[in-house]
Amino acid sequence: MTTTELAVWAGGLLVLFIVIVLLFKAVWRVAEPNEALIISGLGARSRNELAESLGFKIITGKGTAVLPGFQTARRLRLDSRATNLQVNCVTQQGIPVQVRGVIIYKVGDDFTSIANAARRFLDQQDSMSGAIHELFTGHLRSIIGNLTVEDLILNRERLTGETRSSAADEMSKLGLVVDSLQIQEIDDETGYILNLGKPHAARVAAAARIAEAQRDQEATEAEQAANAKKAAAVRESQIQQAGYQAEIDQAAAKARQAGPLSEATARQEVVVQETRAAELEAQLSEQRLQSQVRKPADAKAYETVTLSQAERDARIAQAEAEARETELRAVAQASQVKQAAAADAESVRLRAEAAGAASRATGEGEAAAAQARGLAEAEAARARGLAEAEAAKAKGLAEAEAIRARAQALAENQEAVIAQQLAENWPSIVEAGAKAFGNVDHMVVLNGAQGVEEMLAKALTLGGTGLGLARSLLSGGTPPSLNGHEPAPPQKLDVV
Repeated sequence: MTTTELAVWAGGLLVLFIVIVLLFKAVWRVAEPNEALIISGLGARSRNELAESLGFKIITGKGTAVLPGFQTARRLRLDSRATNLQVNCVTQQGIPVQVRGVIIYKVGDDFTSIANAARRFLDQQDSMSGAIHELFTGHLRSIIGNLTVEDLILNRERLTGETRSSAADEMSKLGLVVDSLQIQEIDDETGYILNLGKPHAARVAAAARIAEAQRDQEATEAEQAANAKKAAAVRESQIQQAGYQAEIDQAAAKARQAGPLSEATARQEVVVQETRAAELEAQLSEQRLQSQVRKPADAKAYETVTLSQAERDARIAQAEAEARETELRAVAQASQVKQAAAADAESVRLRAEAAGAASRATGEGEAAAAQARGLAEAEAARARGLAEAEAAKAKGLAEAEAIRARAQALAENQEAVIAQQLAENWPSIVEAGAKAFGNVDHMVVLNGAQGVEEMLAKALTLGGTGLGLARSLLSGGTPPSLNGHEPAPPQKLDVV
């Protein structure tokens, strides 16, 4: 097969396809969602009893084939429609009224309603509104004739309900369905409805006037209260302004005094700092005196006192030992003398007894014996007295030797004893020297540590020389007064 033949075949097939598409479009009809296709003609039957009785086919929501020349397809709109009502009628009270409303309706969705609407309005769909208007006008007139004006005004739901229920049968026969019926307005030419509202309007007007008067009174009271508050606010503002002005004047006066005040404050600060520096220097001098003078002096005095006490104790112990030795030696000598005297007395007594025994035979022997015994006893008493006298003499010599040794120790070590007594009574010495500063309130020393040392040395010498005081303490007497005078009462002393 040649290329030309293939092109011819392809062109033929394309033409055939286009023809088929055009024929399909000419034959096939599709129903939109808001419409129904009414198909009549040859073979326009549906497979249900309703379609058999109607003699045409109804298509909704899908498509179908329509044979041109043999069948006819027409469209019935299923969307909502609206029509206005304006009815002149008479109420049960004989009062003419005019009712205006609106009706929203549509063709029913079921096949029966579509069939009924198609039979009546398929070629006259625009006349549906007129038919509905006439239908509801009649029903409204018959229903309003049985109602009063008050019922029409106060119970419109009853009017719309009775109207829809009375027209439901006719609407079903027409294949139509009412979506909404609203009574918009009810008027009367006689002014009945207006007169019905006048009592209420009068009550409302009276209440409005009363409320207006009350509100006016309240507004007046509020205005007066506001004016009073304004006056109070103005007064408070003026008071605050006066206070602020006083503060401003005070601040200005302080600002004017700031220069002299700052200079005086600076001078005062300088004086305070100088005083503080002087106090610190005095503290430093005191600490230096404590560390450099008092503590070494205390240590030296303690050493001297300790050494003096040790030497004195040694000398006293030596003197006491020598005195004890002398005493023991005297006691021993007295004992020896006593024993010798006793021995002599015993020998004399024995001799006397022997002589008495020799002369006992005769009277002269007895007298001699008595005389011998008397002599022996007298000699023994004399020997005992001599022995006791020697013992007392030896004891006295020992005590005198001890006193002499103690006096010699005191004479040779008088300075050590004085130092010891000074150390023991040093608080009394310092107290007597510090009485001169008892009433001093404020003291500034300008020479530093040297000035403090000199001042303390002078204070210590106010009580007299140390040697005289020590000798007075050694003698157990009262320290002499300063320069032979009684100490003056304490006075306030300012030292610069």
